[in-house]
Amino acid sequence: MRESSRISRRAALGLTAAALPLSTATDASAVTVIGGERLARHGVQVRGATGVPKKLTARSWLVADWATGEVLASFNAHGRLAPASTLKMLFADTLLKKFDRTARYQVTDADLADIPAGSSLVGIKPGITYTVEQLWQGVFLRSGNDAVHVLAHMNGGVAKTVAEMQARAEDLQALDTHVVSPDGFDHKGQISSAYDLTLFARHGLRDADFRGYCGTRTADFPAGGKKTFQIQNTDRLLTGAWGLGTYDGLIGVKNGYTSHAGNTFTGAAVRGGRTLLVTVMHPAAGSNAVYEQAAALLDWGFGQGGSARAVGLLVDPLSEGGARPGPPPARKAPGSTATASGRASAKDSPWHLAEGAAGTFALLGAGAWALHRRRARTVASADRDVSEPAARDVRAKGGRRRKR
Repeated sequence: MRESSRISRRAALGLTAAALPLSTATDASAVTVIGGERLARHGVQVRGATGVPKKLTARSWLVADWATGEVLASFNAHGRLAPASTLKMLFADTLLKKFDRTARYQVTDADLADIPAGSSLVGIKPGITYTVEQLWQGVFLRSGNDAVHVLAHMNGGVAKTVAEMQARAEDLQALDTHVVSPDGFDHKGQISSAYDLTLFARHGLRDADFRGYCGTRTADFPAGGKKTFQIQNTDRLLTGAWGLGTYDGLIGVKNGYTSHAGNTFTGAAVRGGRTLLVTVMHPAAGSNAVYEQAAALLDWGFGQGGSARAVGLLVDPLSEGGARPGPPPARKAPGSTATASGRASAKDSPWHLAEGAAGTFALLGAGAWALHRRRARTVASADRDVSEPAARDVRAKGGRRRKR
C-alpha cells in the first residue's frame, strides 16, 4: 500500500500527522486514539472498579471483554513495542483460510533459506511432506519460524505475506502495528501494541481453526518416514510448565519472546459464561512474570473487574462496518444482543468460547456476541474520571501460580 493511501486512511480515522511516523513506547503524544482517548493516557486506566493488581512491571497491558469489546482496564495500551511471536496471531488471521488444513506440501531448501538466525524452530526438514494442519501446529504450539516461512512461501513469498499482513492490520484498525517479517522476530521498526495484539486475538478467536490450534497442548509432528516426535505448546498457563499451574478456563492465545522484546503474551480465558482477553508486554522480571501478571489481571477481570465501566473499546474491522469511535452505550445485562443503536441485530450471534476435548472448543449459547456490524464505541473525551495511579515500578513476586 502506498504511503499516500495510508495517510488518507489515517486521516479518515482522525489521526494527526504526528501519529504517522513509527514511535517508541514512551511517545504518548504520537499514538493513535483508536478505541478511545483514555487509552492514550499515561497511568492505569480504570473506571468503576478497584483492586487492579499493583505489582505489575509490564511496560504495557490491557484487559478486555471478548464479547462486547469493552476495555476494562489498561496501562499504556497504545505503547509501541516489539511484539515478538505474538505477531503470529496476525499472520494466522491473514493466512489461515487460504489453504485447506488437509492439503499436503513438500518442503524445499528454498522455503527455509530466509529464516533469521536464532529463530525458534519446530524442526521442519526439506524433503518431508507436511499437511497444512501440521504446519499450523508448528506455528501455534512451538512458535516455529520455520513453519511460518514455509506457509509464507506457499502464499507467494515473505514480501507478499508481509504486505498482506500490513493490509490486514490496517483493516482491523491496528494502526500501532508495523510488520517487517511474518514471524515476529526482532527487526528494526517491527512494532505493535497491547491494544493491537488484543484486536488480533479477538478477531482470530472467531475462527474455529484458530481456536483449535491455539488451545492445543500437544501434537505429534512428522520426523520423516513414519517417525514422529511430540511437540508441546509453549504457553505455560495452558500446559503448566516451568513451575506454573495451568490457568483455569484458559483457551490460548499466543506467547512470545525475543532478546529485544523480552516476554509478551496475549491470552483468553472463560469463566462463568464470560470470556476475557489480556495482553501483557515486556515485564521487568523473570520469564514467568508475563504469565503471572497476565493471570493476575484475568483474576481481577473475573472478580472485581466485573463492575468496571469501559475505558475504551476494541473496534471492529473497517471491512465489517468498523467506524470512528463514538460515545459508549449503557452497560447491558448479560445475554443482551442489542447493538450500539439499541436494536437487536440478526447478524449478531450470541455465543461464548468454552474449552472442549483435545484442545478444541465448543460453542455455547450463552452471553452476547456483538462483533458483526456492531458500531465501534468508546468512552467520550469529556469523561474525566480520575485514573488509579500507576505502580509499574514495583517488581512482581515470582514463582507462584496455583491451579484454580
